[in-house]
Amino acid sequence: MYSPTTRLLTVLELLQSRGSISGIELAYKLEVDERSVRRYITALRDMGIPVESEKGRYGAYSLRPGYRMPPLMFNDSETLAIALGLMAVRKLGLASAPGVESALAKIERVLPDELRERVRAIQGTLTLDLPVYESIPGEVIALLSLAAYQRWRARIVYRGAGDTPRTERDVDCYGLVYHAGGWYAVCYCHLRRDRRTFRLDRVESVRLLDAAFDPPEADFDPLEWALHSFANIPAMWTVDILLHTDLETARKRIPRQMAILSEAEGGVMMRCYANSLEWLARYLTNLWIDFTVIQPKQMRTALRKVARSLNATARR
Repeated sequence: MYSPTTRLLTVLELLQSRGSISGIELAYKLEVDERSVRRYITALRDMGIPVESEKGRYGAYSLRPGYRMPPLMFNDSETLAIALGLMAVRKLGLASAPGVESALAKIERVLPDELRERVRAIQGTLTLDLPVYESIPGEVIALLSLAAYQRWRARIVYRGAGDTPRTERDVDCYGLVYHAGGWYAVCYCHLRRDRRTFRLDRVESVRLLDAAFDPPEADFDPLEWALHSFANIPAMWTVDILLHTDLETARKRIPRQMAILSEAEGGVMMRCYANSLEWLARYLTNLWIDFTVIQPKQMRTALRKVARSLNATARR
């Protein structure tokens, strides 16, 4: 079965090799309907490739006369970017090792000797330590990325935490986020009628639908939304701490996914959720910021326990 990316590249290859090809024939070769063919043509045009069309029942698609794909030429910085990008792709599990090696081999064949040696040097000496906690099928990332880019609604089968049953949801994907070893999709969920952040390791399947959606507001940031949603995940304790510092310093010390920070009289109000007050007490002592516990009162007990432990360690 073709992936959306493979189909897009196949359309481009056919246009370059055939000169002119009908929508019906493209649909047959790609194993899709003619509406999907029109979407791929639109995607190519959005990429700046001049695809022309002849209207009518038997109309055809072709590249603008005289247009040719530019030769593969890279300067030093572009070569470094490609090598690092392919290494990151392999490390993050977005492509198989044979796929990455095949891509590098094709690129090396057209590079000058000096640049080819630089690529090999990077591959042979550089190690990327990127945390990856879950392996995500490339098809899931490819389909949701295409859905977000083209503003197509998608239907996902999502597996909840623990014994939560699977659900089928129609979502408008606004963007994908990689953070701290995990992959997430920020979407509007039509089942819950609200924005949600979905873990991609729990997405079992994705199918694009014949429905478009309006983009979110112009300044919407998927990463910012995801981090804010992480900070609002419910837990056993809701904790409010008044930090005696300024907002800029607090933001430098405390990750966005850890807590919600806001300016308040006397400093910065830190609100977070925790299942272990003792763990949070140890975290607060590492901030090197004076603070006052607002709630809950059990937080003070946890701080006293940590203080006794530190004193005992110091005496030993």
